Amino acid sequence: MKVVLRDEVPALGRRGDVCDVADGYAQNYLIPKGLATRATRGSAREAEAMRRRRQIADAAVLSEARQMADRLAGCSIRVVARAGEAGRLYGSVNAANLAAAIAEQERVVLDPDMLDLPEPIKDVGTFTVGVRPHPEVSGEVSVEVVAAT
Repeated sequence: MKVVLRDEVPALGRRGDVCDVADGYAQNYLIPKGLATRATRGSAREAEAMRRRRQIADAAVLSEARQMADRLAGCSIRVVARAGEAGRLYGSVNAANLAAAIAEQERVVLDPDMLDLPEPIKDVGTFTVGVRPHPEVSGEVSVEVVAAT
């Protein structure tokens, strides 16, 4: 059965896509939950309108992500943490701490998942952390971890 998706369905498609699915899947899951409607001749225009709106929204999100990456490109974020004499931190600086520091210092709100920090920072020093606010946009931010006095 051909259906027009009214919302994003993982592993199937995005809003406005016309998909061919099993009858039972469409009748028992997609249509009752409002995720899809049965594809008809008139629904082709509706699906095209949904795709256009989705493309406009995606372009706006991509533009915002590029602006965010450009704004963070030349920044140096300073994080103060307790450390021992050898420069080893008592705790660590993780993605959530770093996202909070970026929000406080640069007024850019990032989800911790947008930061490419494979493991928490455990030493005093300067580090480069990747930022990925959108799958198509990436950048880097310099992080300076200093010992608390």
